[in-house]
Amino acid sequence: MKIVAVTSCIAGIAHTYMAAEALEQAAKKKGYQIQVETQGAAGSDPMSDQTIADADVVILAADLEVRGKDRFAGKPTLEVGTSEALAKAADVIDRAAAKVQDAPAAASTGAPRFVAVTSCIAGIAHTYMAAEALEQAAKKRGYPIHVETQGAAGSDEMTAGDIAAADVVILAADLEIRGKDRFAGKPILQVGVAEALSKPDEVLDRALALRGTGTAPSAPAAAPAAPKKVGVGTRIRQNLMTGVSYMIPFVAAGGLLIALSFLFGGYQIVSYTPQQIIDNGFNIANITDWAGVMFLIGGATFAFLVPVLSGFIAFGIADRPGIAPGFLGGAVAVTVGAGFLGGLASGFIAGYAALYISRIKLPAAFKSLMPVVIIPLIATFITGFLMFVVLGAPLRALSEGLSAWLSGLTGGNLIILGIILGLMMAFDMGGPVNKVAYAFATTGLASVPADGDPNSVQFKVMAIVMAAGMTPPLGLALATSLRKRLFTDAERQNGKAAYLLGASFISEGAIPFAAVDPLRVIPSAMIGSAVTGALVALFGSTLRAPHGGIWVTGLVGQPLLYLVAILVGMVVTAVCVIIAKSIKRAPIVAEVPEPATARPVAV
Repeated sequence: MKIVAVTSCIAGIAHTYMAAEALEQAAKKKGYQIQVETQGAAGSDPMSDQTIADADVVILAADLEVRGKDRFAGKPTLEVGTSEALAKAADVIDRAAAKVQDAPAAASTGAPRFVAVTSCIAGIAHTYMAAEALEQAAKKRGYPIHVETQGAAGSDEMTAGDIAAADVVILAADLEIRGKDRFAGKPILQVGVAEALSKPDEVLDRALALRGTGTAPSAPAAAPAAPKKVGVGTRIRQNLMTGVSYMIPFVAAGGLLIALSFLFGGYQIVSYTPQQIIDNGFNIANITDWAGVMFLIGGATFAFLVPVLSGFIAFGIADRPGIAPGFLGGAVAVTVGAGFLGGLASGFIAGYAALYISRIKLPAAFKSLMPVVIIPLIATFITGFLMFVVLGAPLRALSEGLSAWLSGLTGGNLIILGIILGLMMAFDMGGPVNKVAYAFATTGLASVPADGDPNSVQFKVMAIVMAAGMTPPLGLALATSLRKRLFTDAERQNGKAAYLLGASFISEGAIPFAAVDPLRVIPSAMIGSAVTGALVALFGSTLRAPHGGIWVTGLVGQPLLYLVAILVGMVVTAVCVIIAKSIKRAPIVAEVPEPATARPVAV
């Protein structure tokens, strides 16, 4: 018999490891195979999907909630405390063995049931629109589906019952899924969110083909539908984007607060200090005090940007053990002046240092030292030493050189950059290339100090990127209004939704059109966005907010010219699409996904 177990005590130190040792010894005496995952203060070395799939029974010896409990859905489970597992290990093993005979047989009859998880890099539009597309495609076929959106607004997590009842799991994500282990033994289809959004029916067909290929609860390890292996480059990009996705809310909150403080208090508000509040108090009727407090809060928020970026890159690599050395590395990067480049480097150093240290196999007597001494001491020292002694100076020089290059972009050079960023924003409309341009803008935005030059090139880059991202859906919406006969009924309905999506800086509003006729739509959108990017650069518009579309126009420098640039690009896109479709009409070969506007999006 094969057993898997998880041990976890409140302190996460002694009982966790001692209970694991007791269970291992008791199982060995009875001739059973067992693997124990210790969820201690050092994090855990999670058991593999295959190990869980092979197991006949699960033992949860814990005094608090076990992380990833849903991955054991459908398995016979015995729950006890760590003290009981430690004192009566043999009895616990016997009770677990008695549960095996009651394990339900796996079934795969009736209408197929799906569970899915969607997650994009920014956690905003693609996450929710892909979920909507999958739900609508499944509804048309009468298939039950539960979609968990791991976005910036949190997630509506599926239950263990949802997972147990599902025939297939769909993971539509551009970064690492949280809680992936809970799907152990289920056939899994992995796709990008853009594919789930533009081709939901095809995704369902591919998922349906996997039905019945998973590993049943009590079956031998035969042929689970394992997800495709992720390459090194993809893994690095996912870890990087994990850090960026956690940083974006800090950029948004800090940037908007600072922008509002300038709006209400003028640029002289940079001289406002915390001491003024402490010495003079806060006058609720004084607009300057309100603006000053917003400026101070925004500046304090910006102080977290590099540590958060570094800490969550490390978290993406090593899970919880990577957080402390990652945050420390980010703080050191700020101290030595290495900026965001230093934060990127320290995040990867801390993550891999913590990961490899946590994999060191120690005697049981020393396991309790891992969380409180070994990992924090060694990983933090390695990260800090490399950042201070080895990488600090060259990364600072590189960061200063990059800032100088950006600051030197004026006139024609800035216009060329505007064209390039515009092309990138429209190339895949919310996909990886779009997100690279967006990440370039947001990290640049965050690199400017709270009291920095209001006309910094970084603010101009942010204005270029947002305007260029708004142009494709707005231009296509306009095209559906001007030449209705060139579009299907579904496309015209999508056009109505695209007005709002484009105005809100949700580039994905153009995807339904690009999915049906990419060779005409994508080049047209790229031309329009390039024009918008060039005009914004020419006009010198600036923007401190990383998101918001037209709803943050009040925070834009040169707002009227900014709107003119968007309108011109919108018209250019519409005209190009109309001309392209009029020259040679392409037959509609696929039904366009319905507009996805029902779910809220969060900044």
